[in-house]
Amino acid sequence: MRRLHFLLLLLLSTLFLFQASNAHNITHLLADHPSFTTFNHYLSLTHLASEINRRTTITVLALDNAAMSSLLDKNPSIYTLKNILSYHVLLDYFNAKKLHQITNGTALAATMFQTTGSAPGSSGFVNITDLKGGKVGFGAEDNAGVLDTYFVKELEAVPYNISVIQISKPLPSAAAAAPTPGPSEMNLTDRMSAHGCKVFADTLLSNPEAMGTFKDNTEGGLTVFCPGDDPMKAFLPKYKNLTAAGKTSFLEFFGVPIYQSMAMLKSNNGPTNTLATDGASKFDITVQNDGEDVTLKTKVNTAKITGTLLDEEPVAIYTLDKVLMPGELFKAAPTPAPAPAPAEAADAPKASKSKKGKAKAAPTPEADSPADSPDGDLADQTADENAARRFEGATFLAAGFSLFLGLLLL
Repeated sequence: MRRLHFLLLLLLSTLFLFQASNAHNITHLLADHPSFTTFNHYLSLTHLASEINRRTTITVLALDNAAMSSLLDKNPSIYTLKNILSYHVLLDYFNAKKLHQITNGTALAATMFQTTGSAPGSSGFVNITDLKGGKVGFGAEDNAGVLDTYFVKELEAVPYNISVIQISKPLPSAAAAAPTPGPSEMNLTDRMSAHGCKVFADTLLSNPEAMGTFKDNTEGGLTVFCPGDDPMKAFLPKYKNLTAAGKTSFLEFFGVPIYQSMAMLKSNNGPTNTLATDGASKFDITVQNDGEDVTLKTKVNTAKITGTLLDEEPVAIYTLDKVLMPGELFKAAPTPAPAPAPAEAADAPKASKSKKGKAKAAPTPEADSPADSPDGDLADQTADENAARRFEGATFLAAGFSLFLGLLLL
């Protein structure tokens, strides 16, 4: 009987771990609430749903159909609507209980809009305040923090993972509601220049052929990896030594002719064609990921993605910590040969065969080792990592506790 109890505990522990490993799905959670069908529809249409699903700690401020109608009456473009809705996704966990237990009664929460690169200053933050009489108010920071939106009720909650709560009306944010150009109207180089990639943007502008290739791909899908200003500035002497054709290929090498969100990059390890690819296995890059880090690799070196400048399908722009170099234009650093063993002195006594050891070859350094990169500019990086550690720790403790109880029953 005790063994049966032990096996049941092990089974429950395994089921708990299995459920914990499954990610949430915002569209499925909202499907049980018919008053939120319009909100749910536009989360999918703007591709915000997939971004919400990939995050580990999130709060969705849901708008019912009536509130969405007041928002849609203003006829925002799909790109502007995505910014507005992203302002209603907090990069922290707030369920009904936590809202009434905020330290000092007020908190400032970052939103997903803050991660888009379109939020100037502190405009991507929301003020949350526990008011008297059981009310909780929400106010957009770029609206002077005016608390004119209120908590209505909790819809769904998976503790410390995702919370879906209803608020009374849309949060008024001038920055989020500003007209957002579509991909054909978007100035890619302006976006890069304003967010730490000016040297690369200026270099791209100076090459009409490469610039034309980038523009031609904005409608159908484009992912750009732009090196930061410091590494690109240091690299310019090498760039200037390339031929005209080499310069064009080098710049096009930093574009991929399909849209890839961060979630897609994290799930698609392997070789990827670039705008410079002309034939099999030429001018391609290898995408690799380790947890939250995504790196791009060639035969010459490796660069890490450090931030997101834009992620609005069909265009995504990411920053790199160094200049990625294609093997077709640059050679990998030669691997140093092992140092020769020191010659034995002529008058030194020879060691006996039983004591004579084999010389160990010196370890071969890697051709390129990624440098430590600065922290990315995503506001929720730290929160995601901390939540992941807490989540893993909780599942480990649960499993250990179940095993401990089982052993006691034996």
